[in-house]
Amino acid sequence: MRAALLAIGWGWAAAIVWLSLTPAPPKLDFEHGDKLGHFLAYGALMFLFCMIYQKRNARLLHAAVFVLMGVGLEFIQGWLVYRTYDPLDMLANTIGVALGWVAAMLIRILRHG
Repeated sequence: MRAALLAIGWGWAAAIVWLSLTPAPPKLDFEHGDKLGHFLAYGALMFLFCMIYQKRNARLLHAAVFVLMGVGLEFIQGWLVYRTYDPLDMLANTIGVALGWVAAMLIRILRHG
């Protein structure tokens, strides 16, 4: 089961990279919908890895990697002629990572009392 979850998690991370670099990503058709997309994508990613890794150090490492991934991809978008650099996307990614971790902690607390 763990191997399947890891495959799903890294597949999700790869999908985020692809969506971040593709010329025509899917759009949520309302104001700041892209921010919601960033938030949900990174939140789900961190939540999934928190379900796989229970130890704090492993979660910290993954959180750092995912935040750096979001920041790095945003800089790369700034170099592409068909995408734009937006620091608010970095913020949405980072908030998503943090809240994905918090959601995993809340589920653990609710499960174990």
